[in-house]
Amino acid sequence: MSQIPPNPGRCELCYRQTKLTQHHLIPKRLHRNQRIIARYGRTTLRTRIAWLCLACHKHVHRCLSERELGVDYATVDLLRAHPDIQSFAQWLQRKPDDFKPRLSRRKKTP
Repeated sequence: MSQIPPNPGRCELCYRQTKLTQHHLIPKRLHRNQRIIARYGRTTLRTRIAWLCLACHKHVHRCLSERELGVDYATVDLLRAHPDIQSFAQWLQRKPDDFKPRLSRRKKTP
């Protein structure tokens, strides 16, 4: 059985050395979707993990829906290529490892 990748010690987006969280590149909510299962396979669904700092993790979910994550941004390289995520990670990369940005709440649309 394949295992999740080991913790690299640095965020895979901003490269800061801080506490990391596991980000499922294919969101768990999509793991029962038959098209997603056919596209990736069950093992890949369980093991495709990115190690992200909390700030990058929250920003990824702020920018992209679960469907977009599972279909269009299912690798770290694709996440890095997203313009909003890329600019945030570059900005955060210049901050100290213990820096915690104040993240504004997502505005709800009526």
